[in-house]
Amino acid sequence: MDTLAVGCGAGFSGDRTDAAAPVVRTLIARGGPAALVFENLAERTLAHQQLTRRTRPELGYEPLLEQELAPVLGDCLAHGIAIVGNFGAANPAGAADAVRRLAQRLGLPAPRVAVVSGDDLSDVRGRALVREYLAGPFDEAAFVCANAYQGAFEIADALRSGAQVVVTGRVADPSLVLGPAVAHYGWARTDWDRLAGATMAGHLLECGAQVTGGYFADPGRKDVPGLDDVGFPIAEIAADGSCIVTKAAGTGGLVDRRTVKEQLLYEVHDPRAYITPDVVADLGEVRVEQVGADRVRLSGVRGHPRTDTLKVLAYFDGGWLGEAEISYAGPNAEGRALLARDIIARRLGAELELRFD
Repeated sequence: MDTLAVGCGAGFSGDRTDAAAPVVRTLIARGGPAALVFENLAERTLAHQQLTRRTRPELGYEPLLEQELAPVLGDCLAHGIAIVGNFGAANPAGAADAVRRLAQRLGLPAPRVAVVSGDDLSDVRGRALVREYLAGPFDEAAFVCANAYQGAFEIADALRSGAQVVVTGRVADPSLVLGPAVAHYGWARTDWDRLAGATMAGHLLECGAQVTGGYFADPGRKDVPGLDDVGFPIAEIAADGSCIVTKAAGTGGLVDRRTVKEQLLYEVHDPRAYITPDVVADLGEVRVEQVGADRVRLSGVRGHPRTDTLKVLAYFDGGWLGEAEISYAGPNAEGRALLARDIIARRLGAELELRFD
């Protein structure tokens, strides 16, 4: 079987650590080329890990990395399932060391681990670049970090060079899936339609259980079975960039045209121009077809040349926002709540901006 299957093991930092194992079992039972991706980086997650690394230089990567990988690392290495993850966060090299230590602790052969670097623009040169493009003033004291969204081709290069685990920092979420597809099929940097199709496969997988019913569910309107054990998604990516989205066998959840359509448009500003570092994907002629139970085919995605710039996020420490809730019941509950408001306002002082609801 030549079609590449890519499974998702996590959709955010702190995601379930038991979700990847059923995906890996499904990939092994299916046979053929496969990869497992971990998408652990929201925007705030990376900033948080940059701050962690300031006080603990050896940290700054996904805190649950070992718990995520321990249930699946041995099976992936034994069955040739490549692992790709942005769990490197602010310290990809540290995460790579953690993967090696985990393999040693589990008694596994030392894995070939590759690190994709270059996204961190927090040094003097990077700060100068951010300062140049920033519309407002650059507050040096409040600056935390800046990171560029890198693409899939460095991931593909690492896999083609024999890496079994590829650790990245900030890359575009869909690029985690596109990288193994490029490595497997040998697509060129200008195979726009193929790149765009596999990019959207990555977009469907990047949020974990969202495409398998986790975000879709609405009791009485859009019922989803077995959400307590919702399965994570798998994309079977064809040579033309089209894909079939399914999920781990024997798990709850649902994959149908509706779940796929909702996730397809999730966080997409312009469906005709979904911009990534690798390609600009065009969903104007996309086709979403149910081809079996929990199996939906996505095709018709078109690709346009990538932009000549990369997206960069710059993070600044803007202080703290605190929230608290106190509940009052019984007679004159509102009056007692207003009294509490007045007490808190006097205690905290006038220098803080307060809001009471």
